[in-house]
Amino acid sequence: MRKIIQDIKAIKSRDPAVRSYLEAAICYPGLHAIFVHRINHWLYNRRLFFLSRIMSNIVRLITGVEIHPGAKIGRGVFIDHGMGVVIGETAEIGDNVTIYQGVTLGGTGKDTGKRHPTIRNNVVVSSGAKVLGPFTVGENSKIGAGAVVLKEVPPNCTVVGVPGRIVVKDNKKVYDKGGIEILEIPKGRRGIDLNQIDLPDPVFQEINKLKQTVLELQKEMEQLKEGEDKNETL
Repeated sequence: MRKIIQDIKAIKSRDPAVRSYLEAAICYPGLHAIFVHRINHWLYNRRLFFLSRIMSNIVRLITGVEIHPGAKIGRGVFIDHGMGVVIGETAEIGDNVTIYQGVTLGGTGKDTGKRHPTIRNNVVVSSGAKVLGPFTVGENSKIGAGAVVLKEVPPNCTVVGVPGRIVVKDNKKVYDKGGIEILEIPKGRRGIDLNQIDLPDPVFQEINKLKQTVLELQKEMEQLKEGEDKNETL
C-alpha cells in the first residue's frame, strides 16, 4: 500500500494536469497497471506463472500497458498516459522513474537469462523511446523521445538519437571529439528533469559542421581561382 501511495504522489508532483490525489488515483491507467502488476509480481514470485500472465494480459487490454509479471518496479514510478508501454520480464525499474507513452524496455532477441534493461532511480524515459538489452541506465539520466538505446548509459546523462548517443553528461555537453561545454540548469528543474524539448541534437550539429567545412572549402577554391586568373592576365 505504501508503494501505491508513493505512486499516486508521484503523479501529483510530476503532472501539472492533475488537480487532486483522487483524480490521480482514478484517472491514470499507468497507475492502475502498476497497482495490478504488484499483485501479479507477488503471484509470479510464488510460481503462479499462468495466473499472473492472464491478469497481466487483462490489464494490457484495459490500460494499454503491458508489464510482464516478472519485472521489478520500485516506488514512485509514474507511467504517463501509458498507451503502448511494454516492460519485459527481467526489466528492473528503480524509484522515482518517469515513463511516457510508447516506451519499450525490451530485449534484443539474442540474450538469455537477464534480457531486459535495468533503469536506476530518477530516470526519465521519454515518449517512444526503446531501451533494448540487458544493460543499465544510470541514475538521474534521461532518454530523449524516440531514442533507441542499445548500450549502457552512465549516471547523469542525456541520450538522444537512433542509435542512442550520449549528448550530455554531468550537466556538460559531450561532443564526438571530446569537447565539453558547461550547461546552465534552469531554476525549477532541479531533481527530476521532465523537460523533453531542450535536448541537444548531435545529427544537426554534425550537419552544421559539414556545412561550415563546405563553405570554407568553397571560399578557398574561389581564392585559388582568383589567383590563377591574375596569373593568366599577367
